[in-house]
Parts: sequence; structure tokens; C-alpha cells
Amino acid sequence: MSFNDVVKKSFPFISAAASLGGPIGSMAASLLGKALNVGTIAPTSDGISTAIATALADPTQRAALIKAEQDFQAQMAELGYKDAETLAATAEADRANARDREVKLKDRVPALLAFLVTLGFFGVLAFMMFRSVPSAAHDALLLLLGSLSTAWTAVISYYFGSSAGSDRKTELLAQAPAIQK
Repeated sequence: MSFNDVVKKSFPFISAAASLGGPIGSMAASLLGKALNVGTIAPTSDGISTAIATALADPTQRAALIKAEQDFQAQMAELGYKDAETLAATAEADRANARDREVKLKDRVPALLAFLVTLGFFGVLAFMMFRSVPSAAHDALLLLLGSLSTAWTAVISYYFGSSAGSDRKTELLAQAPAIQK
């Protein structure tokens, strides 16, 4: 069983919210950051998983994680999500609807945005690596780079699949009958 499987079993609502992203992922990251008293946590699967992994080593923070999961579960119940599976299904349906819309409308906007995000991410990264960054702009550029990095991860997940899809594929392959030579 992988670490991600342990996190999904131990903290199902927070994990499902992380895979959903958007406002619900931000709610989970914010609640987790406050519970662990660590400030801002990236509202992504990786950001939330890293925070959980770090917190599991400390018994006090582990208790705070359990409390955060319970609090988040109560918040999600108020929003109509009775279980983590419903929340995860919402994330999967959201991705499927977005892709279906793009195919039906032959919409070029997602591809254009993906191109611009990629160009922006690598452009800012190259600028920071090869140019002297003015001290007044340093923090703003780091913030921009972090935001573009998160957006670029979403672009890659959209076009090439996410770790959730990869996990599902691995699970299906494990259940498939062996190929006979």
C-alpha cells in the first residue's frame, strides 16, 4: 500500500478535496494549515499530501490532523457531501464535463491557456535563473512562479492525466488477467 493510499484511507475528505482542487481544495488546505499551525499550504494533492506526511511524524500534529479531518467532514456535510466518495465523484465528473465541453465545442481556449501558462512558467523560471532579480521584485516573482507552477501542474494533469487516473489505471491493470505467451 502506497503512502497516497494510506492518506486517502486515513483522511478521505481532505484527500478528495485535494483532488477536486478549486474552492473546496482551498478550504481543505486552509483548514489543514490552521490545524497544523503551519500557515499556508498549497491547495493541491501534492501540497496537502506533503503537509500530512510531515505532520504524521509528530503525535500532537497527528491528533490535529484527525481533528481537521473531522471538522472538514462536518463542513462538507453542510455543503451536501455525505461521504468522501461523493466528493471524489464530483471531482471526476467535473474533469469529464470540462473535457466533453472542449470536444463538443471544438474550443481552443483551454489549449491557448495551457500554452500561455507553460510559456509564462518557463519564462519566469528562465528569467529568475539567468537574470539578476531586483530585490523589490524578488518576493513577487517567487509568488508568481509558485502560482504558475501550480497552474502548469494542472495543465499537465488535464492533458496527460492526473495521479488519480494513474492510480485507477494501476488498480485496473493489477486486476487484469495475465497475458499468456
